[in-house]
Amino acid sequence: MNSRVWYLFLGMLVVAVSEANQKPAGEGFRGPTVVAHRGLILDAPENTLASFKACLELGFGFELDVQRTKDGHLMCLHDTTIDRTTGGKGPLSELTRYQTVGLDAGSWFSRRFKNQRIPGIDQVFSLIASYPKSSAIYAVDIKLDDAKVETDLVVLAKKYDILDRLLFIGNTIQDAQVRQRLYAADRTVQMAAVAHDSKELVVSLANPLTTWVYVRYLPSPAEITKIRARGKRIFIAGNTVAGHQADNWAYCIGHGVDAILTDYAMELGRQLRRSYQAK
Repeated sequence: MNSRVWYLFLGMLVVAVSEANQKPAGEGFRGPTVVAHRGLILDAPENTLASFKACLELGFGFELDVQRTKDGHLMCLHDTTIDRTTGGKGPLSELTRYQTVGLDAGSWFSRRFKNQRIPGIDQVFSLIASYPKSSAIYAVDIKLDDAKVETDLVVLAKKYDILDRLLFIGNTIQDAQVRQRLYAADRTVQMAAVAHDSKELVVSLANPLTTWVYVRYLPSPAEITKIRARGKRIFIAGNTVAGHQADNWAYCIGHGVDAILTDYAMELGRQLRRSYQAK
């Protein structure tokens, strides 16, 4: 996509929802962080720099997926293969990073995004670092399990001085060994343990290494109080919030959930703005 079209597109997005995370005059604005699923997944090609830059301009956080190339480079791709989101075929793990440079990761979504590439995680982290005033959360979804990715990610995040802005999810939320490796890499790392229901919440709360709870249901007000009492923050994802679910979003806003992962980031941003303008 050429620069003129990109800026026109981004300008329209900013006009639409840029007030979503603004502080209303005279009020101490505090609400959930909007975390856009793989970027603005409904408005731009997922897991691309174009999509992530739009999120950063709008004040949204985003979720990014982590895979690895044949020559060891960490790349931002959801699937293990390049088939769905590029013009190529086959597993990413069978390609070198150099080979990924020629892949078009945008045209499948719209010809406006022709020649978007599969970004390296280093490029994504560099982009986040270029917005030092952003207070959003960037959720790192670790897809691979090679016992090295955790240290590699932490080292890279520290290189770009953004470790405190990342929340590690993906394999992290279920695998105790992944959490242990992240903790060994840096004890300040932010990570979560999953809770699909109230029973799992008890286990998640008891986890000594995590600073967040990753809930995949709407926790009760009493459960939210318990989470707060343990000094943890709340990241909600899954079927209750991923769609355009205004009632569930309102519940999360009203009960102080810290971050909401959704496909409908633009709509949630507008709802947040309206919610705080009404106060």
